Amino acid sequence: MPVAELLQRHAGAWRGATAHPFLAAVRDGSVPVAAFDTWLVQDARFVADLLRFQARLLARAPRPAQAVLAAGAVSLVEELTWFEEQASVRGLDLAAPALPATEAYAALLERLDAADVGTALTALWTIERTYLDAWSHARPGVPAYREFVAHWTVPGFAGYVAGLEAAADAVLGGGVPDEPVFLELVAAETGFWDMAVGSA
Repeated sequence: MPVAELLQRHAGAWRGATAHPFLAAVRDGSVPVAAFDTWLVQDARFVADLLRFQARLLARAPRPAQAVLAAGAVSLVEELTWFEEQASVRGLDLAAPALPATEAYAALLERLDAADVGTALTALWTIERTYLDAWSHARPGVPAYREFVAHWTVPGFAGYVAGLEAAADAVLGGGVPDEPVFLELVAAETGFWDMAVGSA
């Protein structure tokens, strides 16, 4: 079963993660600045955790999947620099403690290090596809947040997500993706948006 079928099989959960009120508030400008800034700081921490996960996955991935994973890892390094620049402009401390949702997500990524490569690739695709669909839901965003919306909806990012999907499907070889892991990740993404809303 292709990994993309998971989106239809669990459409309600997917909507919860990709059409969250936080994203609608970014789109219409009603998101409190404090909530957005909390999300930004915590997401920078998450990206650092994701980079570690992806580097370890790259080291054990089959040869055909290595190119997309390596390119993604380089992009995550560049994204951390982008977060630092955004934090400097907004006067934010990226060394602020991780909130419970961020800690829980980091623990989930660590646990996925022990998963088979097909499950780990499906997990990475789920994370990045969530971001693509979620920020697409927020488009175009009010001017104050438009740069952030654009960051995760550019054609290059969509192409990267498509590459991860192809890599996951190839490794699974027609097998069934790990649906419980997919649902756990979707719940973690939803919890991350909830955290930002709850911080306001």
